[in-house]
Amino acid sequence: MKVISWNVNGYRAVWKKGFADWLTESRPDVLMIQETKSWAEQLKSEQLNPDQYTGIFSKPERKGYSGVATFSLKPPSSIAFGYDIERFDAEGRVIITEHNGILIANIYFPNGKQNLARLAYKMDFYEVTLDYFSKLASAGNKIVVAGDYNTAHKPIDLARPKENEHISGFLPEERAWIDRWIEAGFVDIFRRFNDKPEQYTWWDMRTGARARNIGWRIDYFFVSEAMIDQVKDAWISPNIIGSDHCPLGVEISV
Repeated sequence: MKVISWNVNGYRAVWKKGFADWLTESRPDVLMIQETKSWAEQLKSEQLNPDQYTGIFSKPERKGYSGVATFSLKPPSSIAFGYDIERFDAEGRVIITEHNGILIANIYFPNGKQNLARLAYKMDFYEVTLDYFSKLASAGNKIVVAGDYNTAHKPIDLARPKENEHISGFLPEERAWIDRWIEAGFVDIFRRFNDKPEQYTWWDMRTGARARNIGWRIDYFFVSEAMIDQVKDAWISPNIIGSDHCPLGVEISV
């Protein structure tokens, strides 16, 4: 089962940049996109269910903001939206679907750069996420939690760690949460296959950083320890353009 995650920075925008052709060519079994900035009601039928895929969209309160969508070739056996906590669910950041006995969570984690209030919101969202999925993992579920985490974990995960030590996205408390996430039994599966530097998933479009590969790895696939052996490959696709993020994926044996 091929699973891909991609922060598209606007679903309607990326659709105009060859998204449909890319989807046909890459043909994942499950595709998760973040930052859709779209309600289902705003989309055309071919965008809702492209190329034989079943599409599931969250509905943030604010139009043009946040949002995630999950597409699959076979309909999921279960679907859940959010954490049943209005403060977080209002932004439409979480869809959890089940495929072949695996819970696949598509999450767009908050960005904390705007101000201290948003940083606090991000850290609270992290805590709820940790609690929610730790309970599911303890119950024996096989889990994939993928998406834009909006934090680079280690110095190897961004081009200029020293210059960004005091910037949200590389703050000690944000990085410490990822440490706790890993301690709770979730594995950064890409690093099991690739331990090289300069492996990034996001580049600042305003500074032309992508051409110079001045980037950050802030998009991840974390998998529960119960299914590590089922992951046969993990990769990042920096050559795929259309967003300030690039797609990343895993191959899972089912």
